[in-house]
Amino acid sequence: MAKTSSPNIAADAFVFFGATGDLAYKKVFPALQNMVRTGVLNVPVIGVAKSGWTVDQLKDRARKSVEENGGGVQPEAFERLMKLLDYIDGDYGDPTTFQKLRTKLGNAQCPTHYLAIPPSLFGTVVEGLDKAGCSQGARVIIEKPFGRDLASARELNRILQTAFPEKQIFRIDHYLGKDAVENLLFFRFFNTFVEPIWNRNYVHHIQITMAESFGVQGRGKFYEEAGCIRDVIQNHMLQVVAFLAMEAPTNLYIESLRDEQAKVFHSIPPITPKYLVRGQFNGYRKEPGVSPTSQVETFAAVRFSIDSWRWADVPIVIRAGKSMAVTATEVTVRLKRPPMMRVPIDKNNYFRFRLGPDLALSLGARVKGPDDPNNRFATANTELAAVHKAEADEVDAYQRLLTDALRGDQLMFVRQDAVEAAWMVVDPILGNVEQLEFYQPGSWGPAVADELAKDLGGWVNPVVQPTPAAVPSLDVAAD
Repeated sequence: MAKTSSPNIAADAFVFFGATGDLAYKKVFPALQNMVRTGVLNVPVIGVAKSGWTVDQLKDRARKSVEENGGGVQPEAFERLMKLLDYIDGDYGDPTTFQKLRTKLGNAQCPTHYLAIPPSLFGTVVEGLDKAGCSQGARVIIEKPFGRDLASARELNRILQTAFPEKQIFRIDHYLGKDAVENLLFFRFFNTFVEPIWNRNYVHHIQITMAESFGVQGRGKFYEEAGCIRDVIQNHMLQVVAFLAMEAPTNLYIESLRDEQAKVFHSIPPITPKYLVRGQFNGYRKEPGVSPTSQVETFAAVRFSIDSWRWADVPIVIRAGKSMAVTATEVTVRLKRPPMMRVPIDKNNYFRFRLGPDLALSLGARVKGPDDPNNRFATANTELAAVHKAEADEVDAYQRLLTDALRGDQLMFVRQDAVEAAWMVVDPILGNVEQLEFYQPGSWGPAVADELAKDLGGWVNPVVQPTPAAVPSLDVAAD
């Protein structure tokens, strides 16, 4: 039976499983140092892993982590973090590990447990926490993927809810903590001029590209179990769609924003294989950990629409892939052509949101062109940049979301009904339902994907400098 506690109580201990793993090294320790620096973290921090380490070895790793991934050691903040940090070395399947944790938690009434571990271990750790009494009044944070499909997502939730009520479960998707992504909400709902045109009467279509110029970079075994649809489309890309398409949340109750997100997912019919292109870059099968006959997609493009009053019949196309021409995530909301235009699609009337690696918000518009004696009304295309700045805030995203979890604020965490609704959207296209189309590294993916956007004027390719040294997205390393 899950135990309840008030979601408004501040956590009085922070426990993170997988303390010696990849995610902790690249993201968690830098975030914790910043949380100490800003004064939001002043409770015991307990790392748990099975590496045969001592607490001093973990502290050495924490120092290297912030030096390499956190902008350097901040002496005062890092020293305070080291005083808060403790460590338990033990097997997740051994009850003794959790008994030691219960002892170290002492009188803590609302500990927060962060499972920075492979999903296959979630059940083992949750059971261990519950049997040792470590789940009483506690919260749990879990990393995506939240299951592999609809059935496994439901089973994962069943496991979690044996020890924690939904109000105490924090499903973390770092994408929702990024400034650039949250800016979609602010643009939508803090600017009066947007609302009158943000609908099927004025929007021609929406397209989203998430391109990575690098491959799997040693993560072949993980990618063989995931693939592009599970890795980014079911979660990151559909979350962006929800922010673009949702109705305005009300301030009257705390769950309003998450209610609107879930409504969007429920309004998207399941994507059919007819509107799916799966691709694999040449050379993927030679990656360590990858089958020489692998059928896993490293690229996916889909097309669908939202069955709602606001968005009916507005096409939405998404593509995501590795080893593509550039590293960039970009949203284009193209508006319908003005009535006097003599072209079927106006490619120069749009909103553009760059979500990474930099942050940009721009408006494509037409202005008066150079004098032309043969055309008094010649126009020129221009882009009005409202925001443009360098953006590299994944550490900040973890800092923001872990801070929210310690405070009990679930606003930017994914609710179970939304998880299940998103899986319903992609369930019909999981697996090898469409043949693979191969593409060259450095391209924009398989040429056949162009057909999905052909009647929309084609794909809009983000224009940025290639970033071959870009940091790949994370998987959680077992430890």
